[in-house]
Amino acid sequence: MRHLPALACLAALAGCTPGSPIGRAPDFNSPRAGQDFQAMMTDGIPRDILPPAQPAEVAMASLWTGDRESLLGDRRAINRGDILTVVIEIDDSAQISNTTDRSRSGSQEMSLPQLFGVPQRLQDRLPEGATVDPAVDLGSSSQFNGAGSVSRNEQLELRVAATIVDVLPNGVLEIAGTQEVRVNFELRELLVTGYVRPADISRQNEITYDKIASARISYGGRGQISDMQQPRYGQQAAESVLPF
Repeated sequence: MRHLPALACLAALAGCTPGSPIGRAPDFNSPRAGQDFQAMMTDGIPRDILPPAQPAEVAMASLWTGDRESLLGDRRAINRGDILTVVIEIDDSAQISNTTDRSRSGSQEMSLPQLFGVPQRLQDRLPEGATVDPAVDLGSSSQFNGAGSVSRNEQLELRVAATIVDVLPNGVLEIAGTQEVRVNFELRELLVTGYVRPADISRQNEITYDKIASARISYGGRGQISDMQQPRYGQQAAESVLPF
């Protein structure tokens, strides 16, 4: 009886999911903990794609100066710490069906009715039910049927602001973006990382996900609803050990 309180505490802890707050909404991650904030706080090497600005006396009389803040300036993200918009519009579907049917049969028979009278002599000495005609009779057959199908349909439409966290030596931009939205006790998270070419960024300072190399897109969440959709650790441990 003295061990009942300890067992009750262990049972309660086993039913809980680590990291899930009890009685309150999940906390946001600190916006200053990501590499995008560090990129904004560090002066990067300017890599403007526009020609250098004109002298001040010429610039005052012209609408085109080459400056990013001018009327016709190019405001696309190009330097470390700049922000651009990533457009995620995934509408993929795939359907695959395979069928396999295979069969094989074989038979072998060997008979030796006459060999200088040896089979007849052996026939008399064999136990009841045994015979040398035929001496060997083998047969085999196998059949295999298999069928498989895959049906997948994914649709996702999102937009997230990403930050240029590094400019590689060849001019390719490394981007990273995070977005968190909390509704009641459920926190939805969107993470985007990858590498883009400056030429693929549109005049609206946007880039689509299919132009991001080594793209890593994660859309999920944590909170009360996500906890209910996950089996408890005791069940996961049992499923990983039990062979059936």
